[in-house]
Order: sequence, then C-alpha cells, then structure tokens
Amino acid sequence: MDAKQQFIEIFNQNIKREGADKLLDWLSKSDFFEAPASSKFHNAKPQGLVEHSLNVYFRLRDLVKRERELHPDLINASEESIAIIGLLHDLCKVNMYKVEMRNVKVDGNWEKVPYYAIEDNLPYGHGEKSVYIINGFLRLTREEAMAINWHMGGFDKRVVGGDFSLSKAYEQYPLACLTNIADMQATYLDETRE
Repeated sequence: MDAKQQFIEIFNQNIKREGADKLLDWLSKSDFFEAPASSKFHNAKPQGLVEHSLNVYFRLRDLVKRERELHPDLINASEESIAIIGLLHDLCKVNMYKVEMRNVKVDGNWEKVPYYAIEDNLPYGHGEKSVYIINGFLRLTREEAMAINWHMGGFDKRVVGGDFSLSKAYEQYPLACLTNIADMQATYLDETRE
C-alpha cells in the first residue's frame, strides 16, 4: 500500500468528527499527497509530507501506548486524537512548496537543477497555522490544538525568540510533549536528508 492509501485508510478508520470528510476532500484537492516535508532538510522529495505525517502518527501512537503503561493517569488520548495530531500536524505545509530551478556546478559544468522553494501565501506561523487550517474543517480539542501548535518544540520560532509558553504547554498537556518527541523521531530517525 502506498503512503496516500495508507494515510486515507488510517484517517477514515480513526477520524469520525464532523467535518472530517470535508478536510480529507480538501487534502485530496491540494498538493498534500505530492508535497515534500521540507525544502531541503527531511523528506525533501515528492510525497515526503504524507510519509512524514504517517511516521509521526506511528511514532506518536507508540509513545502514547508506552506512556499509558508507565503513567496511566497522565495520558488519556483517544485513537481519534492520536490520528488527528499525527496525521495533520503539518498541514501548514500544504500548497507551500514550489519547484524552481537553480544553477549548480556538476563535474565542472553549470547545470540547472530543480529545488523546492517556499512560497507561503498564508504566513501564519507553523504549528499555529496547522491548528488554524484544521479548525476550518473540524473542531479540535484544546489538547489536540496544543499538541499540534507546539509540535516543533525548541525549533519553534516563538521559542527561539524567547517565548516561554512551550514549557507551560508541555506541563499542562503531556500529549504536546509526546508530539514533539514523535516529530523529532520521525524527522531524525526515520527520514531521508538531502
């Protein structure tokens, strides 16, 4: 089964909330299933975004299962929440990358090669942009919104700029912390680099 089919199957099995069908229809009409996960860092290739979303979903599902065994009162996420967070955390990247050409020296000769350029027509941030897009289709719980909003952890531009909200979010919403860990595992352990 290819990544698109696997994503749709997991989505349909787990996400039953009102508006889910409209969100999946929007994804199907967008570049989500063909887009890269990044311009040059991880899974910078066609279908990289859907593969990354699946990787985060599987990592998050496994982390939640393990943490439930260790701390049964701390994590109470439903299968639907895990699917929403894992599969949809990077919707901010939909329709954001375009292929351009640049000159690169290959064997002493200049050649035009394709690369992914960023064209962000909705500069709303990263995690917060994903929350905004998802909420346009279906209603997120506060914990789901926090997990998606803060999935970048220390790489989030707000944190780099000195905002201390991340640590408070992780204290109050442990699923947000696990989402960041799942995203890092997917990015650095499961995926290819340029």
